[in-house]
Amino acid sequence: MTDTTNRQEKSKKPSWITGWLPTLAGIYPIISTTLSTGDVIGGWLVRWGVNRMGYRVNPGLYAVGKPDASSPVLVTANYKLTFDSLRKRLQGIDAWVLVLDTKGVNVWCSAGKGTFGTEELIGRIKSVNLFSLVKHRTLILPQLAAPGVAAHIVTAQTGFKVIYGPVKAVDLPRFLANGLKADAQMRSVTFSLKERLAVVPVELVQSWKVALAALVYLLIVRLMSGNALSWATVIEFLLYVGAILIGSAVVPALLPLVPGRSFAFKGWLTGIVAASLFVWLTGPNNPVTALAYLLLLPAVSAFMALNFTGCTTYTSLSGVKKEMRIALPLIIVSAIAGIVLQLYGSWRT
Repeated sequence: MTDTTNRQEKSKKPSWITGWLPTLAGIYPIISTTLSTGDVIGGWLVRWGVNRMGYRVNPGLYAVGKPDASSPVLVTANYKLTFDSLRKRLQGIDAWVLVLDTKGVNVWCSAGKGTFGTEELIGRIKSVNLFSLVKHRTLILPQLAAPGVAAHIVTAQTGFKVIYGPVKAVDLPRFLANGLKADAQMRSVTFSLKERLAVVPVELVQSWKVALAALVYLLIVRLMSGNALSWATVIEFLLYVGAILIGSAVVPALLPLVPGRSFAFKGWLTGIVAASLFVWLTGPNNPVTALAYLLLLPAVSAFMALNFTGCTTYTSLSGVKKEMRIALPLIIVSAIAGIVLQLYGSWRT
């Protein structure tokens, strides 16, 4: 690389790269452990679905502080929210951060999908010349990366031993200070109310397609009855918005309190309670329409809650696939039955 090209590359560096560290193995970017206002705003926006799949950093090796050949090597995903969560915990620590190409997906999800995987890790170790950079042969991976990485294969092909760190980045400094030993608290996987609500905004934003489909469907139904553009259409649309909110926000918030293990069942159960309450309070004149609500609205809630299963570490990839195989056909059958009944009820009137 020429000096001109080098200067051009450095001029394009993001604000969180504060300098460059020359070593015998190459020159590596030094990253800040303090999040800027732009980092905070970017993290907030991505939680609302803005630039979700483009919020990533370039894979490769980064330096924190002034690492040397004996400094720890921490492996993470190139989803910037994950990357930021790690680097802000490393203040006062000299370390190397090896960023894998997980296609902008967080550690747990990318491990389940295979992008935070054995081959990517092995390839990245070789591409950054890690053999020449550190004298030890130890890699520290997030605990939630374990499903995607075959540690013995990594060791066999690279000589690097894989050690799994704590579940949360906040515990990483204590993990390093304890000689790479994790206590029970560091190994505990939680899913508190705060953690559940943190992923609700993006679920709500992504629900616009379901809301749009519901609106188009209602306009068709109302058109058949001759009053497509009416206040009744707006009211009925709000019912579907409510069903979406139940599956996307209410179920996540009340997750431990709603009976059942299946997310889809939790969504359906909460939805059927809400739909039954609505039917009981309003008493639709047409019993066919009332039955249609009881079939269709809970199906919407169940579908939205089923989407939430991919946001929690409480489920595995195989568990998600199993739930989808069982729940999706039931949701589809219930929704189709509700649609047919509502169309029939509208046609009769």
